[in-house]
Amino acid sequence: MSAEDVELAERFRQALEAAVRTGDLEAVFTLLSPDVEWVTPQRTLRGIEEVRQQLNWISPSEAFDYEFSEEDWVDHGDGRLVCRVHEIYRLKQSGEFAYERDRRVELATRAGRITRYEMRNVDSG
Repeated sequence: MSAEDVELAERFRQALEAAVRTGDLEAVFTLLSPDVEWVTPQRTLRGIEEVRQQLNWISPSEAFDYEFSEEDWVDHGDGRLVCRVHEIYRLKQSGEFAYERDRRVELATRAGRITRYEMRNVDSG
């Protein structure tokens, strides 16, 4: 695993977490390749223009605050990095626990850009 790939993955993770809190995706977009593939359980977006136009579900929540805890990136070879993310959602009004979930994030990199982002929900058990 190259140090450059891990550094890119960390910058991407930080930019994505900030986008969830602020709704500003520009820092995420700057890390993506023109031919990026963005894969979630709900849909797949292809190419930076489609991602820019349709990635509208990442925005701050009026109801929840988020906490993220991540594991280290694991090298799966050929520029592919994987990590697990644990998300905790708390009610904004009271700070009370609402729910939590685990996700698996896989990135593919090439020439200092993210070429593929894939997020899957993971069973906690």
